[in-house]
Amino acid sequence: MTVRLVLYVAGDTPRSRSARATVAWLADGGVGERVEVAVVDVIDQPERAETDRVLLTPTLLRQGPGSARRVVGDLGDRARVAEALGLLAAGPTPTEPTR
Repeated sequence: MTVRLVLYVAGDTPRSRSARATVAWLADGGVGERVEVAVVDVIDQPERAETDRVLLTPTLLRQGPGSARRVVGDLGDRARVAEALGLLAAGPTPTEPTR
């Protein structure tokens, strides 16, 4: 089964980049499940944010399978994000890539 996530961001801010890195990690096998991610920039698509009742960014929604979940705010701690979404981490979960 594939877990469907939607990430809402506002432009290209440091928090948006951090959130995108976390969802890329999730989609690239950072957890033990297949993950499909859609990214919505609320500046370009405010109606999508209104439909999903997103008031703050970044917001990450788990739309299925299973119960819907929502994580809001700093998404830099990948292990905590995976836990909040009900996903089990498969390996080490660095909070930020080493530069």
